[in-house]
Amino acid sequence: MPAPLPLAVTIGDPAGVGPEIILEAWSRRDELRLPPFLVCGSPRVLHEAARGLGIAFPDNLIVDAGVDGAYTPGEPKRDGAALARAALSQALDMVQSGEAAGVVTAPVSKAAIYGVDDTFVGQTEFCADACGAPRNSAVMMLAGPSLRTVPMTVHCALAEVPARLTHDLIVDRTRIVARAMNTDFGIETPRVALAGLNPHAGEDGRMGREEIEIIAPAIVQLRSEGIDATGPHPADTLFAPHKRETYDVAIAMYHDQALVPLKTLDFDEGVNVTLGLPVVRTSPDHGTAFDIAGKGIARPNAMIAAIRMAGEIAARRASLG
Repeated sequence: MPAPLPLAVTIGDPAGVGPEIILEAWSRRDELRLPPFLVCGSPRVLHEAARGLGIAFPDNLIVDAGVDGAYTPGEPKRDGAALARAALSQALDMVQSGEAAGVVTAPVSKAAIYGVDDTFVGQTEFCADACGAPRNSAVMMLAGPSLRTVPMTVHCALAEVPARLTHDLIVDRTRIVARAMNTDFGIETPRVALAGLNPHAGEDGRMGREEIEIIAPAIVQLRSEGIDATGPHPADTLFAPHKRETYDVAIAMYHDQALVPLKTLDFDEGVNVTLGLPVVRTSPDHGTAFDIAGKGIARPNAMIAAIRMAGEIAARRASLG
């Protein structure tokens, strides 16, 4: 059998914890039996970070992204943002050219990259654009040992959420989630639990009618298509231990409704997985952590989990042809 393709791991913002958690993951690769990976970024930055950690990182595992950012932990700079963007582009090119099996993205600062590229919205959207896919086909899932959650609406003001929730949005995104649970996670008939938007899932319309008029009809359609969708469930009980046993993935109606329980339960091992794209993409579910960068205290657990999950998804997709 041919050796598996390596994953392409991006360096992220070099002023954040990306370089060190990548290096820590690499130093434990044999112990943890991680899939092989290359790092897209700056050789100088990686070697400086490696020296600080006492890790010798091989040159042949570094793919030069063509932009040399300074290594100044905790002090984000314009050239570092340019490096983060270039590394992401390089990694996606490698997957699309058949040189890598998937992309694992280290944390970036959206605002910093926007300063060098005013079309940049986020790494998820960047990946969708690079694949030529509609941005709404890229669905963000947060996955940890205890829970998988998907926010139906993502980066928008809470006041905008009710207007953004539509029957078609819920149906389309839930289809993507159910399909990915099967192809990427090997769950033959995934159980999908959808949360309500309002307290007590609207309490029969007394606290809002979105459940009655939008969410419940969408669930009826999904079930008619053979998707095991249930709800709308009250969000305040959906994530209790006994409830988590009844579904494989929970779909929340807005960002914090999904991310608060995931980060409470699995902060150090949470993985951001992009569903619905032809490329495999995962990322640690935490930010750049500029405040602790370079201090040797950043935990690599989420990066390790993201690398492992990307390898598993890539292998599963390859087995399906």
